[in-house]
Amino acid sequence: MIREVIFTSFDILNFVLIAFLWWFTIKNYKTLPKKIPVHFDVEGKPDNFGNKVFSFFTPSLALMFYVLFIFISKHPETANFPVEITETNKDAQFFIMNFFLIWLLMLIILIFLNGQDYTFRYSSDEKAKPKVPMATAIFSVIGSLIAVFIFTSIFK
Repeated sequence: MIREVIFTSFDILNFVLIAFLWWFTIKNYKTLPKKIPVHFDVEGKPDNFGNKVFSFFTPSLALMFYVLFIFISKHPETANFPVEITETNKDAQFFIMNFFLIWLLMLIILIFLNGQDYTFRYSSDEKAKPKVPMATAIFSVIGSLIAVFIFTSIFK
């Protein structure tokens, strides 16, 4: 019961974040210049530009990730696990994997939101900085990966 509440809450949160990303993109689309940065280097400087229609790539990608992660979480037996799945560890491993997927999806969507915000602000002000540094975002994903491998090995 508590598992379903956790997963449903995260599913709703992730869906709301994606809806917000779409709303944010549509709301700001008309104010964008014809060319916007579509890729940034490690220092946060744009190294590739494209038409402003590319601003819809990020919310589209987020939606595809959402659908993919939901599919994988509904069919955990199709995933690749770092430990052998047995009848005794199956429930724990599936829970860990499903929780990690919804957590990772939330992090990815937040990274996309941060990137979209930075792209839009940079389009009108070249001195703009990302609200969350990319290093922080990357380390949050890496830290989550380390945590999932630890929990997976504990409950193998």
